[in-house]
Amino acid sequence: MGHRNHSVTLAGSTLKPRSHACAFFHDQEEQYRLLLPFVKEGFEQRDKIFQIVDRRHRDDRLNRIGALGIDVAAAEESGQLEVRPWENAHLREGRFDQYAMLALVEEVLTKGRERFGFTRFWANMEWSLEDFPGVDDIVEYECRLNDVTSRFDDVVVCTYDLGRFSASVVIDILRTHPQVIVGGILQENPFYVAPDQFLGELRARDVPAH
Repeated sequence: MGHRNHSVTLAGSTLKPRSHACAFFHDQEEQYRLLLPFVKEGFEQRDKIFQIVDRRHRDDRLNRIGALGIDVAAAEESGQLEVRPWENAHLREGRFDQYAMLALVEEVLTKGRERFGFTRFWANMEWSLEDFPGVDDIVEYECRLNDVTSRFDDVVVCTYDLGRFSASVVIDILRTHPQVIVGGILQENPFYVAPDQFLGELRARDVPAH
């Protein structure tokens, strides 16, 4: 299907297809204020809505989606809405395997394209603060994710709680996303670095000093 005319609004701005954005927020209310309209518009356009969330927040997420006037049970039954806990996504088998997760994203976007034509993917990223093997690969994963999203017309949004991530991680995350939401405003990210260049930089950091 072609999606040149598919309109996607996020944080008050229109997104181009093949978007991989990071959204920085200070609390849950700010996050929902930014992202719930994105979800509602997706339902109105019959898009696939795929989300990954802390299982402790899953019921609240479903309640908030329901408060938009969406029949959550019916949407889940039809496959249009899928809200997975981290344990069934980033932290499968009790660890973070970036390559397995990249494969999952590709699978989700492929199936979404086949069944619905377009996918709106929203992932909370605080799983990387949990004590699991592999979580330190988050920056490399976000960098590599651009290679996946470049092959699909969909919109992938990764959300980060600024109160929980260190400044150094926030800066690296910022540099791995072509689009960014800061202060509630979406913009093309002037600090974005292409995957090959960024991966080279990460490898250079790992070389011991002599």
